[in-house]
Amino acid sequence: METKFITNIKSSSIITKVKVINKSDNPLPAYQTKGSAGMDVCSNEDLILPAGWRQAVGTGLYFEIPEGYEIQVRSRSGLAIKNGVSVLNSPGTIDSDYRGELGVILVNEGVESFEIKKGDRIAQLVLQPVYRIEFEQVEELGQTDRGEGGYGSTGTK
Repeated sequence: METKFITNIKSSSIITKVKVINKSDNPLPAYQTKGSAGMDVCSNEDLILPAGWRQAVGTGLYFEIPEGYEIQVRSRSGLAIKNGVSVLNSPGTIDSDYRGELGVILVNEGVESFEIKKGDRIAQLVLQPVYRIEFEQVEELGQTDRGEGGYGSTGTK
């Protein structure tokens, strides 16, 4: 894994190389603006997604993600607000040891069918570090003001 640190007065970025095989005619995922956190990924198939349905949409992309990282698959806000189409298990996770094709699980929560064409940007990808958990089993937990309050226990105002 090669990691470069790029620093200047205006920004700091960490660039991590991820190997990819592209079996589609689409360009590789890309950032659409300088400040984008996610890279847009395109559909590699034509389909109609009926209202209320979900479908795994192929991308033709295969990744080798460095150990210690995951790629999260997230909804595109424009598709969600304008059409009710989003990534069902958002964020989806591509594990570092997965080598199959990236399929994006889309759901149409809109009222009309939604057409997806090859080359349409359907989701965004964000590389994230993965922190491993080591559980410590105990008999009791420390106390907090909130305690066991959940599901709206803090109110709306």
